[in-house]
Amino acid sequence: MQSSAFAFSPSISLSKPLKHAASLPRFRPISLSSSKSVDLASSNGVSTSYSIRTPAALSSSRFGSAFGSAPSLVEDRRRCDLAVRATSVPESAGESEESGKMARTLQLGALFGLWYLFNIYFNIYNKQVLKVFPFPLTVTLGQFVVGTILVMLMWGLNLYKRPKISGAQLVAILPLAFVHTLGNLFTNMSLGKVSVSFTHTIKAMEPFFSVVLSAMFLGEFPTIWVLSSLLPIVGGVALASATEASFNWSGFWSAMASNLTNQSRNVLSKKFMVKKEDSLDNITLFSIITIMSFFLLAPVSIFMEGIKFTPSYLQSAGLDMGNIYIKSLLAALCFHAYQQVSYMILQRVSPVTHSVGNCVKRVVVIVTSVLFFRTPVSPVNSLGTGVALAGVFLYSRVKRIKPKTA
Repeated sequence: MQSSAFAFSPSISLSKPLKHAASLPRFRPISLSSSKSVDLASSNGVSTSYSIRTPAALSSSRFGSAFGSAPSLVEDRRRCDLAVRATSVPESAGESEESGKMARTLQLGALFGLWYLFNIYFNIYNKQVLKVFPFPLTVTLGQFVVGTILVMLMWGLNLYKRPKISGAQLVAILPLAFVHTLGNLFTNMSLGKVSVSFTHTIKAMEPFFSVVLSAMFLGEFPTIWVLSSLLPIVGGVALASATEASFNWSGFWSAMASNLTNQSRNVLSKKFMVKKEDSLDNITLFSIITIMSFFLLAPVSIFMEGIKFTPSYLQSAGLDMGNIYIKSLLAALCFHAYQQVSYMILQRVSPVTHSVGNCVKRVVVIVTSVLFFRTPVSPVNSLGTGVALAGVFLYSRVKRIKPKTA
């Protein structure tokens, strides 16, 4: 029987290379000589392909399977995952943008709601205080005191960046603070004399004063559409005034003076705050004006009305001291809050949208005050108020129409 063992013949020299040595398997680094393509389907339906490359000589060897396939498979698997993630980015980015837009819309709606709510409560609490405490200078000063404290807290706690104000800026802001002080003082004087609804009906005349003052001091002449929108405003206010149950001339002229001073503030702001280095954001400007208004009004209030907000005076006058203090504080907080929210809205929307929102706010304040105080309103009075407010809405819409240039 022939043996199954192999024996080398002495005639074969081992020092010479074998003829077919190159074809024998040899352990060496991986060579990218052959590949297999595998298609994977991702979970979102994106087809991705990758290649598993193995050495040609080790494709059937256990050494090839151990050292050749595994590293390439891991590397290409990572490439596959990256490719799948890359194809999924646009869809998730679109969803993120849509959710961000929805969040901004909800935030803006909440700001409008707070604007109206704070304004309603300011007018209600303010009217209740002025009805039993007829000292508008003292009440207005108290509102500026609370506003100044809030501004200081806001800056001190870094809730809003504390501005760096130059002397030139203070000089430019001083006229704005002066007319701002008068505007709020005249509003409180009117609220103390007539109903809340009538005061706000008269204050619907603000566009009329804005057009007149802009033409006089800025050279901005209105279009025919703007002039047409002023007719229902003036006519509606006249009709409402003629049939107002609480009408008196001091309340009427105080509200008209408030319109004049408030619109003067806007005109002066455009006229003096024109340099880029002098411009401030609305919230910062309002905060500085509030502080300056406090210092402007304090000596005048003490000189003309004296110190009437002390507990001893309130008790001697037979007033509920706690009730007066609480409602005065709430009115001041609501006053400052609705002004701040108004400027926050103005930073997010166009002036036209803000003007329309302000018109709607006036309607809401008039209706809620009539219901809360049970103000007697005749049909003709309601018609006049409605016509005036419709004119304000029309004015806010046509104001953006620019005249055609030749």
